[in-house]
Amino acid sequence: MRKEIWFGLSILIAIVLGIAILMPAPADMTNGHLGLLMLALIVVTIMLGFPTAFTLMGMGVIFTLLAYRGMGWELAIQQTLDLMVLRTYAVMTNDVLIAVPLFIFMGYLVERANLIQSLFQGLHLAMARVPGSLAVATIATCALFATATGIVGAVVTLMGLLALPAMLRAGYSVQLSAGAITAGGCLGILLPPSVLLILYGAVAGVSVVKLYAGAFFPGLMLAGLYVLYVIVLAKFKPHLAPPLSEEDRKVPLPPFASALKDSVGNRAIPAMVTAIKGRRNVGVPNATLVRNLVVAVMPILVFAAVMGGSYLAVTAPVVEEDFGLQQMGGGFSSSDDAGSGSGLAEPPGAGGLAEPPGANGAEATAPDATAGPAQDAGEADGPQRRAAPLGYWIGLAVVGVAMLGYYAMLTFARLEIFKMLLASFFPLTLLILAVLGSIVVGLCTPTEAAALGALGGILLAAAYRRLNFPMVRESVYLTAKTSAMVCWLFVGSSIFSAAFALLGGQEIINNWVMGMDLTPIQFMILAQVVIFLLGWPLEWTEIIIIFMPIFLPLLDHFQIDPLFFGLLVALNLQTAFLSPPVAMSAFYLKGVSPPHVTLNQIFMGMLPFMGIQIIAIVILYLFPGIGLWLPNALY
Repeated sequence: MRKEIWFGLSILIAIVLGIAILMPAPADMTNGHLGLLMLALIVVTIMLGFPTAFTLMGMGVIFTLLAYRGMGWELAIQQTLDLMVLRTYAVMTNDVLIAVPLFIFMGYLVERANLIQSLFQGLHLAMARVPGSLAVATIATCALFATATGIVGAVVTLMGLLALPAMLRAGYSVQLSAGAITAGGCLGILLPPSVLLILYGAVAGVSVVKLYAGAFFPGLMLAGLYVLYVIVLAKFKPHLAPPLSEEDRKVPLPPFASALKDSVGNRAIPAMVTAIKGRRNVGVPNATLVRNLVVAVMPILVFAAVMGGSYLAVTAPVVEEDFGLQQMGGGFSSSDDAGSGSGLAEPPGAGGLAEPPGANGAEATAPDATAGPAQDAGEADGPQRRAAPLGYWIGLAVVGVAMLGYYAMLTFARLEIFKMLLASFFPLTLLILAVLGSIVVGLCTPTEAAALGALGGILLAAAYRRLNFPMVRESVYLTAKTSAMVCWLFVGSSIFSAAFALLGGQEIINNWVMGMDLTPIQFMILAQVVIFLLGWPLEWTEIIIIFMPIFLPLLDHFQIDPLFFGLLVALNLQTAFLSPPVAMSAFYLKGVSPPHVTLNQIFMGMLPFMGIQIIAIVILYLFPGIGLWLPNALY
């Protein structure tokens, strides 16, 4: 029997023994003990392979009947059925959950648009000189594709088919290759638009918009730590990730580029401009030259447009609307009523409201016709534009220097790499930014942005000529299947949580934690350790819907922000896909791996990335501004 099966059985046996030893005799059991027994049994039944959603509902119904048993069985059955109906209705009327099927549908459409191969090829050629370039490109591809789809299984499976053979052929170690694919594929459950964050927001009552804004930088930080680990490892242990050979770095050039390179020069823009002017034109059509020249200058055009728009935004004048003197209370009162408290009274003075002193103290009854034109011109000009802040000029200088360096090194080979990225990286990035940007800046709710993303997925599939009826039918079917699973999980979790609270289990846990007299830091560490350990036998969906309602009532006592707690939990739950025996990403990868790649090798490759996740949790806890700065700045 394999080691991972022994590991899972040992956890199961330990839970059963703990129940048998710690639970009192049946005659001495209280409702609170029944609640704790229900909580332990749900873990056992899930590990035995029972369907999670229906197990939750079944446990909830059985223990709700036991909670109402003192009323008589007829009334207990009626109360249990009422509870089931009410909790199901409450879940199904939750507007936040509408975004789940739309984001899932977007993910399946993007997955079937067949972008990942050209994306991986372009990124690994662009990073060819970076140590561990294939693994770095794998993590970058996984992060971007997982962000667009949010479907861990699809990303790990596709990258296992595409990147794993390439890394093994290049001499990469099996452990590093497997770890890069599985860890990169799991980033989709943290980086927005993440279904995990939607479920946590629905359970905790936290704004999904703020969760998306808060998870952005922690997700990038975790991906950056993965990349840094791979680069350092490849630098100091090159036998684990050998550099690419010259043959692997070679970029195939189209005929026009090869002709211009041989006859004019290797620098793309000067060679194409020279050929268009007619000198040493080697028979390349002008239409081809102009088309490729437009592609080559596209970055500088986008840079000019973005910086120009940014300049107009940061220097826009501040318009202060003057609504005039607003009446409060009743109407204006006469001087006789001024002291009565009704109406607007004149300030005390010798003669009421006086005009400012003029040359002769005379009252001004009309505008001065002799006033110079300067005042009128000033008023006609309107408010003046503000000066651009220093940060704008620094950003302009940095990006401008980078742009000059890019064009100084733009050869025909780099132009072909840019064209690969233009066909894969930029459309995907544009879709992600459109969805996330519309949410973050407040233009759309998460549900509306999910609908926008689904439309973007359809357009993307159409642009790559992958949109057809069988593909759409399969995407709709998988979306309905996954959404039904999520909704049934929520219904089962709601019934289970109601039964748990009804039995007093939540109160026992609250009293136990309060009796430990923990500080907020100690409670936070305890909660994250428990979630980390739960990630070994359970999946993240089960942890969110079963165990989060247990922790959430305690946050107010320890004065912990539910938003920050949710970001730590989302970062922590990466372990649910990387920790045996229920590390689903390992099984996804094993299903498409060559026969000589064993499950134990995949597990060993995942362990260093689990350690990086723990480091990322510590960094986020020590520097909460990584997650909280963007939500606080925007909202």
